Amino acid sequence: MKTIATLIFVLFIGVTAQAQTATEEVKVATIEMTIVTETSTEEVSLENTIEVARLYKRDNARVTKALSFTTKRNKAKMA
Repeated sequence: MKTIATLIFVLFIGVTAQAQTATEEVKVATIEMTIVTETSTEEVSLENTIEVARLYKRDNARVTKALSFTTKRNKAKMA
């Protein structure tokens, strides 16, 4: 008996909840777009610059030089 009363109560709540939702029509604002038929191009002038690149005898010479630094704590201590 209790389950039947619970089922009827749940169905009654569901039906009343569905009956109260009102759907309103939403008006959509339209935007008019035009098609572009002409495109403008800008001329870009290239400057000839001479740049000199450094060449090292070995690969990663700058990296190995940076990694080979020594500090005061690198020195061996007398025990």
